[in-house]
Parts: sequence; C-alpha cells; structure tokens
Amino acid sequence: MTCIFCDKENLEIVVENKLALAIFDKFPVNRGHMLIIPKRHFQNFFDATEEEIVAIYDLLHQCKGILENKYSPDGYNIGINVNEDAGQTIMHLHVHIIPRCKGDVEKPRGGIRNLKTPLVPY
Repeated sequence: MTCIFCDKENLEIVVENKLALAIFDKFPVNRGHMLIIPKRHFQNFFDATEEEIVAIYDLLHQCKGILENKYSPDGYNIGINVNEDAGQTIMHLHVHIIPRCKGDVEKPRGGIRNLKTPLVPY
C-alpha cells in the first residue's frame, strides 16, 4: 500500500525543512487546519528521532506564523493521534495544528471534541 504522505509529488507543500514538511489538511476540522509531516516514513510519534521532533517543532512555529498572518486566530489545538485505536487513520506520523476562533463553539473546554461547525469568519 502506498503512503499518501510519502508521495510528495501530490502534496501541496506550504513550508518545509530538512526533515519535515507542512501542508493544509484536505479534510480540515477548521479553516487553516495544517499537518506537519516528517519526510521519513514511520507510524508513530514515539518512533521519531530527537532531530525529527526538533524539525517538527520548528515547522509548528512557522505554520503558526502563516496562520497568524492569514487568519489571526484566537487560539490553537495541536494534536497527534498514535495508532488506530487513538484515531490515527494515516499510518505515517503527522501533527495537526488547528486554528481556533472565539465563538467557533459555545464552550471550547475539551478542545476539538465539540467542534462541529466551520470556523466563524474573522
């Protein structure tokens, strides 16, 4: 089976560094939802090298800057699903950065659990 994250020719890369890249999620939870993906194929966060974690962290900050300029969100959810039973559907590590806006849900406690509608306009 081919990994959709390893087929970089079909990814619209927004920003990248030596070990990782970032794209906008094709099935976003909220407008601006991005994924940070290591270039090396491996399934879960706990298999990442320290160097890969640093590269992912670097891209998280770059993505935040992009999202700040484009959407000016009020907050963010950052998440990683590890293994199928935790909700991982693509078995290649990826980190979600999801911009949030005041009022996108009535009670934001619990993060994205209660997010059911698209991000309200800014």
